[in-house]
Parts: sequence; C-alpha cells; structure tokens
Amino acid sequence: MKTAIIGLPMTGKTSLFTILTGVHQETRIGSTAARTGVAKVPDARLDALSRLFEPNKTTYATVEYVDMPSISKESLRDAGALASLRNVDAFMHVLRLFADETIPHEKGSVDPVRDLEDLETELILSDLVVIEKRLERLDKDRKKIKNPELDKEFELLVKAKTLLEENRPLRGLELDTEDEKRIRGFQFLSQKPMLYVLNLGEEEAARLHEREQEYREGPLAGRSRTAVSAVCGKIEAELAELPREEQRDFLAGYGLSESGLERLITATYSLLGLMSFLTAGEDECRAWTIPMHSNAVKAAGAIHSDFEKKFIRAEVVNWKTLVDLGGYAGARDKGQLRLEGKEYIVKDGDVLVIRHS
Repeated sequence: MKTAIIGLPMTGKTSLFTILTGVHQETRIGSTAARTGVAKVPDARLDALSRLFEPNKTTYATVEYVDMPSISKESLRDAGALASLRNVDAFMHVLRLFADETIPHEKGSVDPVRDLEDLETELILSDLVVIEKRLERLDKDRKKIKNPELDKEFELLVKAKTLLEENRPLRGLELDTEDEKRIRGFQFLSQKPMLYVLNLGEEEAARLHEREQEYREGPLAGRSRTAVSAVCGKIEAELAELPREEQRDFLAGYGLSESGLERLITATYSLLGLMSFLTAGEDECRAWTIPMHSNAVKAAGAIHSDFEKKFIRAEVVNWKTLVDLGGYAGARDKGQLRLEGKEYIVKDGDVLVIRHS
C-alpha cells in the first residue's frame, strides 16, 4: 500500500512524513524530488501475541509513504511528478490549520478550505487533459473500426469529462465492474481516495476529534471516498523523540490516547477498505494486510502464492481468545480453534494457521 503525502509548502507535510517513516533528509523549498519511506503499522494485537509466543521475529504490517513536492500547475506538467502521483493507492492531503507568524503561508493567510479546493482543481484539470486527448484518439479510431468496446470506452470517458467540467472529482463517478476495468489504466488523480489531514496548533491538541467532526459535517460532507484525520504536528515531532515507554504519559498530558501515526494509519486502512489478519508461532508473529471481505484462500495467498494454490483449510481463532487461553493448545481444548474452508470471510484480528498440500 502506497500513499502520497501532498499539500502546499509550510503545511507540515514533510515533517509528518519524517515522523511517520523516520526518514530524515533536508528538503529545500521548491524541490521537485519525491522521497519514499516505510512506516510500521502499530498493532497492540501483534504485541500481545509476541509476548505470548516470544518468537524469533515480530513483523508488523507496513505502509509506504511518498513525500511529494508541492502540487501546482507546473509540477503537474512534469512527467516524473505525474508518474509518481499516478503510481500510488491514495493521497494524504495535509491542510494547515495552525497559525504561526514565523512560518509564512504561501497564499498570505491560513485558509484550509481554500487550499483544499485549489489542489482539488489542479487534480481535476490534470485528469481533464488526459481525457480530452484520449477522446480525440477514440473519435478517430471509431471512424476507422467498428468495435463496441471503443464505443463503451468513449461513452464512459464522456461521462467522466462531464463530471470534471462541473469541477467535481472522479471519486464520485459510479462504475460497474466492467467500467472500473476500462478506466483503471488511466490512474486518474481525482479518482484516488483522499485522506485530509488537519494539522492543528498545539493549543487545539485536545480538540482533535471535535475538529475532525466539524470538517466531516462541514466542508467535507458528501464527498465520496474521502476521510479526515486531525493531528498536531508539533506534538508528534516531540513524541517521536521520546522513548516508547514515555510516549503514553506524554500523550495523556494533552488528553490524547493514541499517536498521530496510529490515527493516520487507521484512517488510511479504513479509507482503502483494508484490514489485518495475523499469524503467530515461535518462529514469527506477523500482521498481513488484505482487503476487507477477503476469503481464506486470498488470505493464504497474501502469505505465499503456493498456499493459495494448494489450500486445504484454515485453522482460525480470534487473537484475544488465543492470548486469553494461553496459546493454540488452550484454544483447541476450549473448542475455540475452528476449521474453516475456502469461502470463509476473514475478520480483522483473526489468527490463521493455513493447512495446504
């Protein structure tokens, strides 16, 4: 899973990238280079299983983040920048809500709704250029060749063009399975899921949830395939410097129960329809990322393609049940370790043992 962090300069975008990934590198204002880093997904369930099994290795799920240069008309004409933007699963748009006279805003004032709309417009215009070029080509091809598939693609792109001309992103385009396949290869920017990150000042740290709700019910209401999460970048930067055992007390001092890292990753998972199942034993305890509503065979394939091909059954138990009963033997004695077939729908937090030939 790859998420691009986007936004204007001086929004705290790069600082959040560093906090999430631990990748420190000087970035100059106006830089056109994208930076990539990987964040481990914090998982208390995996921690509990590791304490129980004391494995040789504990492997967390990961999220790849790309710190993109500031998006503008100029950057969206750059082939390299466009390719980096198209090659991600979702966007994380960092919106500046904090006021700080020592950090000037590019547009002279702090106005997150304006910044949100301006960037959305740039994504829409970029997609419109792609569609107009493709429609010109299709129009010529349809005159030469009678092909129903070309007609269907033409009709779909006309529908998409109409939406964009109304300044509405393609996230709101309703597609059936076949149309989704037709449009997938374009990797339209305004079609990608969007997580809006509200970067608040320290004085509002205790109001993160309230501010999120204000935006969900206000500027972001009714927007398809979007989510919102609020963080305080200044606090997160201080938190990242502390030993892990001191972090909970530090957060509690601000009335917070979880870090921004946890909040952002949870929001991203939910937006993309993802979840984690677990495997646990003396060799390794590990979290695996799969789409929600995946069956046992697809989950087995996430571990290894051979497990999917040669799947027989899966032994399944909830992670907490496994911990509470002291391991597989206890779960088996209490009848909590179930045998499930290929069509079993894996639940978030299931621990799986795959049986295969």
